[in-house]
Amino acid sequence: MSWFESLILGLVQGLTEFLPISSSGHLRLTAAFAGWHDPGAAFTAITQIGTEAAVLIYFRKDIARIVSTWFRSLYTKALRSNQDAKMGWLVIVGSIPIGVLGITLKDQIEGPFRDLRLIATTLIVMGVVLGIADRLAARDEEGGRHRAVRERKTLKELGVKDGLIFGLCQAMALIPGVSRSGATISGGLLMGFTREAAARYSFLLAIPAVLASGVFELKDVSEGHVSWGPTIAATIIAFVVGYAVIAWFMKFITTKSFMPFVIYRILLGIVIFVLVGTGTLSPHAGESGL
Repeated sequence: MSWFESLILGLVQGLTEFLPISSSGHLRLTAAFAGWHDPGAAFTAITQIGTEAAVLIYFRKDIARIVSTWFRSLYTKALRSNQDAKMGWLVIVGSIPIGVLGITLKDQIEGPFRDLRLIATTLIVMGVVLGIADRLAARDEEGGRHRAVRERKTLKELGVKDGLIFGLCQAMALIPGVSRSGATISGGLLMGFTREAAARYSFLLAIPAVLASGVFELKDVSEGHVSWGPTIAATIIAFVVGYAVIAWFMKFITTKSFMPFVIYRILLGIVIFVLVGTGTLSPHAGESGL
């Protein structure tokens, strides 16, 4: 991998990690469209450490409070009913599905799951799911202004069952094209949570999974065409760009619809199918030097 490739891929990672359009899918597609080697699952996981560092800084007060209260609740019974202590447990519970499936499906994640036809399919299908979830949330918000309706839930109402469902949604992002934020936010909206609550828990839930995945993949950095220098450069770029994106996105979701992302996902998926169907692009472009 050249330094120029690492620059572009770092930018792509930072720009797409927090948007519901799939960063892993876009890293794979960027390389395929540019005629580069597939950066691979290891490169993707490690550069995500950069964007996750942006989450740690952006939510530093929330994270410090949750971690501190959770640890103290282990030996202080009175704190066990505290919302922050509960959130600590819910992040742990929600991380179980992706941990189990990530290890179980490691070979598929690094191989068959990177087929461009599968990525196109997940882009379209999850785009439709996000669109439905977004419309339901918009209907509730509009209804709340005109008639008595059940209000959408906040993180205070998040339970173990909800945490596990969020976790299963996050695990779907092991397939490039699904999108970690897109799947978890969609799941949260379909369960009746507010946009802000779904997004906030989505970002907090990603921290253990992304950091663990990145550390686990460190051993594979020097394999193939990927090396330490470009990977570190891409990770730093992803951190800087990712911080700006997450700050923008948290403001965006409070007043705007997800429909622009829905339309983008569906159109991109269709374009990929057309390119692959016409033979312009191989479904395995970039793999093993193709």
